[in-house]
Amino acid sequence: MNRKNSRPRFDVDALRDLVGNKVYSRGEAYWRDGLVQLLTVGSKRVLAQVAGTEDYRVELMGPAESIEGSCSCRAFGDWGYCKHLVAAALATNAAGSDGEAEGAGMFARIREHLEGKDKTALVEMIVDIAERDPILLRKLEMATLATQSGDEVTLEARLGKMIDGATATNGFVDYREAPDWAQGVKEALDAIAALPSKHADIMLKLAIQVIDQVEAALENIDDSDGHCAPLLDRACEIHLQAAQVAPCVSVSLARDLFEREINGDYDTFSGAAGRYSDVLGEDGLAEYRRLATEAWEELPATAGKSRTGHILNGDHYRLREILDFFAERDGDVEARIALRAKHLSSLEAYLQIAKLCLSYGRADEALRWAEDGLWLFEDDRPDERLVFFAVELLTTAGRDADAEAHLWRAFEKAPSLELYRRLCKTGGVAARDRAVSRLQSRLAGEKSSKWHYPAELLIGILIEEKRFDLAWANTREHGASDGLKERLARASEATHPREALTIYAERVNRLAEFGGNDAYAEAAALIGHMAGLRGASEHAAYLADVKTRFGRKRNFMKLLA
Repeated sequence: MNRKNSRPRFDVDALRDLVGNKVYSRGEAYWRDGLVQLLTVGSKRVLAQVAGTEDYRVELMGPAESIEGSCSCRAFGDWGYCKHLVAAALATNAAGSDGEAEGAGMFARIREHLEGKDKTALVEMIVDIAERDPILLRKLEMATLATQSGDEVTLEARLGKMIDGATATNGFVDYREAPDWAQGVKEALDAIAALPSKHADIMLKLAIQVIDQVEAALENIDDSDGHCAPLLDRACEIHLQAAQVAPCVSVSLARDLFEREINGDYDTFSGAAGRYSDVLGEDGLAEYRRLATEAWEELPATAGKSRTGHILNGDHYRLREILDFFAERDGDVEARIALRAKHLSSLEAYLQIAKLCLSYGRADEALRWAEDGLWLFEDDRPDERLVFFAVELLTTAGRDADAEAHLWRAFEKAPSLELYRRLCKTGGVAARDRAVSRLQSRLAGEKSSKWHYPAELLIGILIEEKRFDLAWANTREHGASDGLKERLARASEATHPREALTIYAERVNRLAEFGGNDAYAEAAALIGHMAGLRGASEHAAYLADVKTRFGRKRNFMKLLA
């Protein structure tokens, strides 16, 4: 094979951009010093060992133009890249197609060696390694516990102790330590799942132990990458599978699941009635429903403009979801509506109940609920979702005037671009002109500031309508954000080149002052675009001025040469 003509596995330029010159140079030195051993080189994955202060495990994935991977070193945990990643990528490129054979050959030799050993020698080898490798020792211990015989009390105690050790945080588990902690809990769950079905009652208890201890540990873990949610899901799966086999009293199980669903901090058992329905049977489900109904009836109703319980609290929401499961199971539409009607102190609540009615084909009832909410909260800031829901139903019913009236009420209180569009769709040109006039009137007395531009919506609408003269006039009088001015410049440069050039020049100044190659490249491209909007001599003078003001920014000057 001619490696000089082969395409490298990983893009060196992309790698250098990712890690920076300093890290790249260090990684290149590691590779040149022969500190990289390729373990596996496949079409989608490269596994390597890089020698350093200690041996680091590097995994690379992705095609040549995009590099993804991980390294066991601390720098990777902090920055998401490291010199070991660079060294492994360069070693892979250098090996070419021989790298795959090299990695495969090494493992083939290891397998051949191990296959030649007798069972006793292999056991001794593994035990010897386990004495020096705590991770392997933990895995072997868990595997042993899952398969050993003995009385159930001893087995449960040993597995319980194993779970205690796996879930212990010993202070605080930081971001770098979280994956290893989660792996330990996962292995404990694997051990529980491996128990034979005759120990299903032990599996039930142990799964609950894991759930309780993982939830308690969450307060002491930086779980930014979300390791704990999959662990809780797996524990719940094991609990459900065990419940399907273990002898249990369905009513007692229903009470336990209900208590956990209502009082749990992390919704681990959310929807338990549905998930465990086959296990609970009719008696268990009846008990679940009874408990939820009694608790629901103790909650006060909230309706109208009362702000008590304005936001649906946890108990209210969970109980409603449980009872809604039973009502939907029974096909009882009225019960589902009544559940939502108990808590009607927000526009969101009216929208939910209106959507439910419509989902059952009850459009007239849906519209009544929607309009009741809009009228009851007419002095509040409108919820556009509810407004548009009512407007769609009114339009379908041929009540265009009523639909437009709702849109105008909302627009007067809190104008928006989407409300403007709906008004234009409903009321045509007359509505368009009226909306623009209303926005223009609202500007009287309002002053712009560094963070507030009262004409922003109006200018956006005028851009959409291609009324550029009026858009520029409002921009000059009331001001606008940089982003909106640039949008107006792009939209109107054919008809208002002078105004557009002014905005583009301001953008060039900001980019040049901000610095960085990406900013310089954008500024240079924008300057090139500006050349097409004016005469050659005028542009030459502008370019000379830019070079005078930013001449010390060498990378920028190279792009303008």
